[in-house]
Amino acid sequence: MSQKLAGCACLTSAMILVGSTVIASKIIGGGLPPFAAAALRFAIALPFLVAIMHISGTAWPRPSLHDGLLLLVQSTAGSVGYTALLISGLRLTSAADAGVIVGTLPVVSATISVLILGERPRPMVLFAIGLAAAGVFAIAVQSRDGAASSLLGNSLIFAAVLCEGLFILLNKRLKVPIPPLAQSTLMTGIGLVVALLPALLEIPSLANVTTSALLAVVYYALVPTVGGYLLWYGGLARVSGAEASLFTSVAPVSAVLLAVILLGEAVSASQMIGIACVLIAVLSLGLARK
Repeated sequence: MSQKLAGCACLTSAMILVGSTVIASKIIGGGLPPFAAAALRFAIALPFLVAIMHISGTAWPRPSLHDGLLLLVQSTAGSVGYTALLISGLRLTSAADAGVIVGTLPVVSATISVLILGERPRPMVLFAIGLAAAGVFAIAVQSRDGAASSLLGNSLIFAAVLCEGLFILLNKRLKVPIPPLAQSTLMTGIGLVVALLPALLEIPSLANVTTSALLAVVYYALVPTVGGYLLWYGGLARVSGAEASLFTSVAPVSAVLLAVILLGEAVSASQMIGIACVLIAVLSLGLARK
């Protein structure tokens, strides 16, 4: 297998795992409160990331006060906020809807860069933003009598995407770039500390914890978080960043397909329109970067 083909396989696998986090979060939401689930996820993943750092010889970062505060906000938004909002939203909406909305992340990040960083958008980027917005609109306005989907749930999912977009934006503000493995480990450690306090407030709700929710947290912590990291950066080492960005379109497709296969959800015409818009938007954005 060529290096490039191996890289593509790694990136595809990583994005399939990203899509599976939507399914895991749906299961977690049925048996664990969101902040307790987030804290448990970080507590499980952290020792493995520390071990990988030790094996690879990666040094611990020593950020300045400025970068340290940015890292704190990054972790609060992109780690704790994203996880808690995703789980909370999936209590009210379908995994298929959430998969489509989560798939807009690359386009949302580009939009934030345009609005806040003042980056000049190319026509293809504007086209991608418009298409992604149309895809989310198709999901938001659909009507399902008696179904679990709700505007509030979809709004919480989109808020989670905004938190992750903020994470990406703040990363560009770091004065000294941090190696990806060290930053992932640091984000996980900070996320654990930040999530602990609200998790303690959820203790009364832990009486109804289910085994399936606990197993889903273990899966989320080890497979998409640790395994997905290794696959993504293993693939990124073999292809260009612009080419890698095209593979982010796999995540929403993975989420929708897994929702159908594992959760038995039906896919509506609105969802098909939404995912088509999001897929074309993400691919357009990747081509614009390339």
